[in-house]
Amino acid sequence: MKIVECVPNFSEGRRKEVVDAIVSEILSVEGVRLLDREMDPDHNRSVITFIGGPEGVKEAAFRATKKAAELIDMNKHRGEHPRIGATDVIPFVPIEGVSMEECVEIARDVGRRIGEELQIPVYLYEEAATRPDRRDLANIRRGQYEGLKEEIETNPERKPDFGPAKMHPTAGATAVGARMPLIAFNVNLRTTDIEIAKKIARAVRFRNGGFRYVKAMGFEIKERGMVQVSMNLTNYEKTPIYRVFELIKAEAERYGVAIAGSEIIGLVPMRALVDVASFYLRLEGFDPSQVLESKIREVL
Repeated sequence: MKIVECVPNFSEGRRKEVVDAIVSEILSVEGVRLLDREMDPDHNRSVITFIGGPEGVKEAAFRATKKAAELIDMNKHRGEHPRIGATDVIPFVPIEGVSMEECVEIARDVGRRIGEELQIPVYLYEEAATRPDRRDLANIRRGQYEGLKEEIETNPERKPDFGPAKMHPTAGATAVGARMPLIAFNVNLRTTDIEIAKKIARAVRFRNGGFRYVKAMGFEIKERGMVQVSMNLTNYEKTPIYRVFELIKAEAERYGVAIAGSEIIGLVPMRALVDVASFYLRLEGFDPSQVLESKIREVL
């Protein structure tokens, strides 16, 4: 059995009917199964997780991108999270019986089709990147939708891998890639000072000297009267959740700020949470095989 996970992010987190329509397109493909859907009104962004065989996942990702292009107008989009398009990013993740190399080919096939058939510029990132500087999604998103809209036609360095060197009138651009499972992990702080969140994000993220497998930004969550350190943990085994949380807690204490809570967006590998439990409970000699659900899966 071959199983590929796809976790597209869409620039819509407030209109449920739009996200419902996108999900319907995904589920219209035979053999594709929905695992999760998350809507964030502050970031005005949705994260949808589905799995299936390679061909089914490819078709579902394309149909979802097409529907998003019909329903989302980036000229009207406002939200806290960086973005370049209606379908902002489409990562393919190998789960079972599929190699990373196969996911790279899937990403390139889908990217090529989106560029040619939908006339949406596509940038390949992470393992699918064709240039070293495009492995990091942050480099592709530099300037966000508004900045890329200006540069894509004038700066040769911003030329897309597929599609026209011109933003789609409403759907903008899309990044398509292949990667290992990541954890979207946010920590909320009891302050309205956005500069504190930004300073902590700089301390924790790799490109400013922080943890190797952490990408982080500081955001303002106006509706809740607080700020947030929003992160992607790209390798939870080498940089576990608890290590990141402890550094954020220590940095927040420097500024006299308390942590309001943390949250995981989308799905998370069970092993990552087991590691957190083991650390904080100081479990001695604990093995993940002791988790009841894991043992049940082994014998079924």
